[in-house]
Amino acid sequence: MKPTGNLIVISAPSGAGKTSIVRRVLAEIPDLRFSVSYTTRPPRQGEVHGKDYFFVDAETFRKMQSGNEFYEWAEVYGQLKGTSRRFVEKHLTAGTDVLLDIDVQGAKIVKKIKNNAILIFITPPSYPELARRLRGRGLDDEEQIHRRLRTAYQEMGDIEMYDYFVVNEDLASSCRQVESIILANRCRRENNRQIMENILATFGDNADVEATQ
Repeated sequence: MKPTGNLIVISAPSGAGKTSIVRRVLAEIPDLRFSVSYTTRPPRQGEVHGKDYFFVDAETFRKMQSGNEFYEWAEVYGQLKGTSRRFVEKHLTAGTDVLLDIDVQGAKIVKKIKNNAILIFITPPSYPELARRLRGRGLDDEEQIHRRLRTAYQEMGDIEMYDYFVVNEDLASSCRQVESIILANRCRRENNRQIMENILATFGDNADVEATQ
């Protein structure tokens, strides 16, 4: 019997490099499914509907919300974001790990729903470095950058809620750390109890009996 999959949450302040890490990790680890979030914000240049996000209008999102279609949802920078309940439950039940790229608000909700979810927080090396990265990517005006930095300050106060903490100073190293966390959790005893019991059953009742020649 295949064990239930792990639910993995990755959060980070905007600009910390979370998206780059998630993309690399998904490319490296087999049997890991990415839950594409629904959002009411407009797509950025290069983003693809159904791959980066499901871009929907507010009316569609609210209908899905009232239909209990979201595993979690939150309002982020004035826009709504949510995770498909059907997708998450389907793959976890099938024994496949599911990766959520969500903010701190969503992580808090997930932790209440599924206490054994694996929460990973990605942080930049410093506040000045985060500001430099936000300005360097050229996506926001100065007012928006200041708002993101204020939010980052608040999010850093929730680090204690997370199980793991990765400083994204070097992208390759950060990806290896996240991959190691995911793979190590696949080996946890409580996640493999049925497999362990099946193996123990092959030893029989008498530990002194020699194996068949």
